[in-house]
Amino acid sequence: MSYIGRSLKRIEDHPLLLGRGVFAADCNWPDQLHMRLVRSPLAFGRIRGIECDEATALEGVVAIWTIDDIQDLPPIDFRQMGLDRLAPYRQWVLARDYVRYVGEPVAVVFAVDPYVAEDAAELVFCDIDELDAHLDATAEPVAFMPEVHPGLMSEPAVIRRAYGDVDTAFAAAHRIVACEARVGRHTGVPLETRGVLAVYEAGRDGVTMYGAAKVPHYNRDAISRMLGLAAGRLELSEGHVGGGFGIRGELYPEDVLVCAAALRLRRPVKWIEDRKEHLLAANHSRDQAYRLQAAVDRRGFILGLKAEFFTDQGAYVRTHGTTVTDLSAGLLPGPYLVPAYRVEGHIRLTNKTPAGTYRAPGRYESTFARERLIDAIASALALSPVDVRRVNLIGEEAMPFDRGTETLGTHVVYDSGKYRDLFERMLGHLDYDRLQAQLAARRADGEMVGAGVAFFIEKSGLGPHDLVRISVDALGTIEIVTGVASVGQGVETVLAQICAEVIDVPIERIRVIHGQTVRIETGFGAFASRVTVMTGSAVKIAAEALRARAMGVAADLLQARVDDLSLSNGSIGVATGGASLSLAEIAAHLAGAGGLTGEGRFSADHMTYPYGVHFAQVSVDPSTCGITIERYLVAYDMGRAINPMLIEGQIVGAAAQGIGGALLEEFVYDDNGQPLATSFADYLMPSCREVPDVEVLLREDAPSPLNPLGVKGAGEGGITAVGAALAAAIDAAIQRPGAVDRLPITPDRLHAILAGRCA
Repeated sequence: MSYIGRSLKRIEDHPLLLGRGVFAADCNWPDQLHMRLVRSPLAFGRIRGIECDEATALEGVVAIWTIDDIQDLPPIDFRQMGLDRLAPYRQWVLARDYVRYVGEPVAVVFAVDPYVAEDAAELVFCDIDELDAHLDATAEPVAFMPEVHPGLMSEPAVIRRAYGDVDTAFAAAHRIVACEARVGRHTGVPLETRGVLAVYEAGRDGVTMYGAAKVPHYNRDAISRMLGLAAGRLELSEGHVGGGFGIRGELYPEDVLVCAAALRLRRPVKWIEDRKEHLLAANHSRDQAYRLQAAVDRRGFILGLKAEFFTDQGAYVRTHGTTVTDLSAGLLPGPYLVPAYRVEGHIRLTNKTPAGTYRAPGRYESTFARERLIDAIASALALSPVDVRRVNLIGEEAMPFDRGTETLGTHVVYDSGKYRDLFERMLGHLDYDRLQAQLAARRADGEMVGAGVAFFIEKSGLGPHDLVRISVDALGTIEIVTGVASVGQGVETVLAQICAEVIDVPIERIRVIHGQTVRIETGFGAFASRVTVMTGSAVKIAAEALRARAMGVAADLLQARVDDLSLSNGSIGVATGGASLSLAEIAAHLAGAGGLTGEGRFSADHMTYPYGVHFAQVSVDPSTCGITIERYLVAYDMGRAINPMLIEGQIVGAAAQGIGGALLEEFVYDDNGQPLATSFADYLMPSCREVPDVEVLLREDAPSPLNPLGVKGAGEGGITAVGAALAAAIDAAIQRPGAVDRLPITPDRLHAILAGRCA
């Protein structure tokens, strides 16, 4: 029976549907303490002192720490794309000398219950000399911490990429088209806020941390280094996780503090974040401003592209280092040929919450800017936006296509793609010309309606490698052990389907163990849409090894040749009939020889590049400036679909998040750096009212040649081009080409556009 390519129901949903999920807040331990952070009330200031006496005297308070109590802990290091010159900009687990954003941890309280901890935290007084907050990343850099790091400015790095002869391209251009675009500050908002329970175990003088997510092995190693723990003294355990989206599971100050407290206080310590803390303290994202110039010929073909952009990194450089800016610079040209390219990506610090990655980091932003430029070229040359894209798309015959740039430490080579084919299929599916005629007729009748398209390139399958072990027990249950993590994307089902395809057993007999550092020595977690590509390939290799081992043993026991055997539904028999053996019987036979097992390791030094097109049709109510999405479609080629239903779910969910970032979500600050969006009353999330039914046109026309499954990732393509497609549709609806140059497109900004004012 074939298991790959079928929309099987998720095997991990059973406990969730029965209400038996175990999330971080469900974890408790006898005699546990509760942790509460005291956070800075100011955006920027010099710390004069932290007064804790009144809070310490409160009954039930066990300890209160400031930076003076944990001087031995280093700042949190980079997980990705770190540079030596970024080191001074790392965040300490508690504020040291200065506070640099509202919400920065300055002290931490440990108490016998969460209410006492919260009461005590409110009694801690922060004596801080307030300084002027710096909030504009496009303004000239300012001093980072003037008294502690004199001369250190708020621009830690500039990422530069270039290829081709840009100057010659601009000299030869028929026309130069310029475009500015800005994407607002928003982030992932999982249903489950962050949380951790760290349990000290005296027997091994070590700690187990429950509530791990995303990258348990990396966080285990990073916290161990910070606390000076030898291997085996810290283990991380992942339970159920209520959404990740890039933001959850990174190494934050709270994770280190909980583990440090469990070790030093010799008691379990629990911390559960409330929603306000999440909006204040977890990684923000996006917040980029672009300035683009394209040299084009008469057809709209881009001869050369110059780009400058600014990433508002917030107060510190956290674990991702330069990742977002690096991805933006490396992938800005997208699916288009662009023979010459030069870009400068400025990483700028401000007095806002530090920034990190959020689903499609750097691509949501750069796709918005690039696709706005394509529309601007079409407008400037009086051409169709569709025709300008047709002229510029990379042809199938050019694959694999060397982009000429690098990102995430790998050379960008698009592995496979039929961009023009997918574009035409989508237009045909929409009956695009007829649709445009219908929209024009509605506009002639007085409606504000329009449609827009946007093309995108994604990346997935980041290496360097993944390890998987598979075993069969005496009952015939198959266990897959991996260092990957699950953040709700259907990891268990997909890995089980791949294993079932090779071994030919029902996926209900397969159990997937993930996110448990005690079970496997290495793992790279879940990020960058890498799980199916990397871990799935490792599962295939491990399953093939197990199958070969089982067939060899069965051949001996059945006194037959391997070529004469067949494996079906977990049983091996002679193809011509006769005796057979189940995998369980073979496992029992091998009990004294290491059991029936298989191991697979898959390595990759290049990523895969899925791609797609977003289409949006909107109507605008000029009296309220409300925007209604009448139709939304995502065309996506991901090489090969292991479970099409899960991929469609990923795309639809991601599109909903993209709509939130395009129309609603934004972290806004006042002139003093005080955040104005710290609850769901101010930070607006899309609901089913704002999100339409999303059509998915799923294609498997360009399998990746870089892995044995031919797969590409599917976690991010649903969000990448949402802002660009909606902006183009709104432009068309109000018949103002280029009017929308920033996200989110809120009613007040749209009102300003319609009134002829700058938003």
